[in-house]
Amino acid sequence: MIRNEPGRTGRRILIVTDAWPPQVNGVVRTLQSVRGELTEMGYVVDVIAPDRFLTLPCPTYPEIRLAMPAPGAIGRMISAFEPDAIHLATEGPLCLSARRWCLRHGRPFTTAFHTNFPDYVERRTGLSADWFWPYFRWFHGPAQAVLTATPSVRAELHRAGIRQTHHWGRGVDLAQFSPDGESHPAFADLPRPILLYVGRVAVEKNIDAFMALETPGSKVVVGDGPARSALEARHPDVHFLGMLSGQVLAAAYRSADVFVFPSRTDTFGLVMIEALACGTPVAAYPVMGPVDVLTEQTGAMSEQLDQAVAQALALSPAACVAHAGSFTWRRSAEQFLDSLHWLDRAALPRAA
Repeated sequence: MIRNEPGRTGRRILIVTDAWPPQVNGVVRTLQSVRGELTEMGYVVDVIAPDRFLTLPCPTYPEIRLAMPAPGAIGRMISAFEPDAIHLATEGPLCLSARRWCLRHGRPFTTAFHTNFPDYVERRTGLSADWFWPYFRWFHGPAQAVLTATPSVRAELHRAGIRQTHHWGRGVDLAQFSPDGESHPAFADLPRPILLYVGRVAVEKNIDAFMALETPGSKVVVGDGPARSALEARHPDVHFLGMLSGQVLAAAYRSADVFVFPSRTDTFGLVMIEALACGTPVAAYPVMGPVDVLTEQTGAMSEQLDQAVAQALALSPAACVAHAGSFTWRRSAEQFLDSLHWLDRAALPRAA
């Protein structure tokens, strides 16, 4: 096995993931963006994702479809593609099958810790996160590297006994998310300041903390999820716009006065740098994700979220835009490449 060698284009990279469109989340956006950069750099990238298989709705998350591959299907796909490097992006059924094939055939692979599922499950079920960490130690244990987005995530994994971590940062599409452009018409007549939440409308996102803010102005929610109908019924004063994307989403970001990120469990929070790129400062709790992404000039963090909102209102939009410019998908793709462990085909037995 050899590490990445800059300039060795034409090599074949396989990404296996249980998160892929029509899912809309940070994992999907990251994989799609990095795949695009790798292709532009000359690598051949294939993705084994749920769109190739029969799927079933995930319990409590019907919008998320879990793939049910036939026995041996993943192995046949891997063999047919003949990858030079393999990355398993998630800890679900497809990546479990790929992991099994890699171990059986002695193939190196990398993994990533995108989502803090132990904490998510604890918030949804009340069961201790400690019950779930053994599975994640088992899953990531054989990986040559476990990719993490921030120092906080790396420290969390080290505490859990997963130590072979490698930094893999995130990016933002600066051509799409910028302070220049149209405003969203739904914001035009709302009392200011306007507080914006973008993301999944679900309990693990701690969106109740956003709803509970007793600040002047207006609240706007962009996104969908299992908690939306109940929240709309309880909070008729909050404006729910549903799912937005592209330039319409960028218009929503730039039309707000503060972007509120109430999650305590996200490993990064792509929506924060999208908001910053549009010139909108962030208010958040001082937890994993915000403490790694925000600076004193671009975000306010406090255990009292209303205080963070008040402080964020005074921050400079220009500073937010400048900071967001340091997050690029090309840099993210280069970090991803540096983490991969490549197959040395000359060392393989002829039968392989």
